[in-house]
Amino acid sequence: MTETKIYVGLNDAETMKQEHETARYVSILRNVCRSYHVPFSFSTAEGGYFHEDGRYTQENTLVLSLIDAECDTVNEIAKDLCAFFRQESVLITENTVRAYMVNEKLG
Repeated sequence: MTETKIYVGLNDAETMKQEHETARYVSILRNVCRSYHVPFSFSTAEGGYFHEDGRYTQENTLVLSLIDAECDTVNEIAKDLCAFFRQESVLITENTVRAYMVNEKLG
């Protein structure tokens, strides 16, 4: 199985600042995933990177995790999040994982 992660920074591409509370971005992320009918999980993180012109940016980031999602669907979700969050780009990583469910019933 493939685990895909989409990293979406929360700083606006033009103002270089986070324009809204993180909870608002989380709500948008949830709605996008629901609209594509994909199971997902996400976490919040802090990250930093260098722009091509050498400027350093530090920002809050949402990390969306998808298991065995179709490549086309991942790309569409990434494009939507990039547009909705006003980003220059978003980062996608893919890794092969062993994933399985465990069930246990109590008494």
